[in-house]
Amino acid sequence: MSEQPQRYHISSAVIATVPARTEGVLAAIAGMENVEIHGHGGGKIVVVIEGTDTGMLGECLTRISLLEGVITASMVFEHVETEEMRSDDRNTDAA
Repeated sequence: MSEQPQRYHISSAVIATVPARTEGVLAAIAGMENVEIHGHGGGKIVVVIEGTDTGMLGECLTRISLLEGVITASMVFEHVETEEMRSDDRNTDAA
C-alpha cells in the first residue's frame, strides 16, 4: 500500500480586539509559528493559519483567543491541499 499524501490545512481568521490592546495582540500573534497577519484596522485583525491538520489550526486559534485584549477569534475559511496538489507544476496564470 502506498502512503497517504501529506495534507496541508490553511485557514483564515478574524480577530476582534479591544482597540487599546490591538498592538499587544499584534505583537503576540507575530511571534506565533504558522500564523501570518494579513491586515488590521479598527480593532480587527485578519490572519492566515497553516498546519498539518484541523486540530493544529484550532489549537492555534484557541491560543489567540486567550490573549489579553482579544474579544473573539473566529475561523472564517479552511482549505485543505494534499502534497500532490502542492507539487503540481501546472501554470494557472491567464497570460
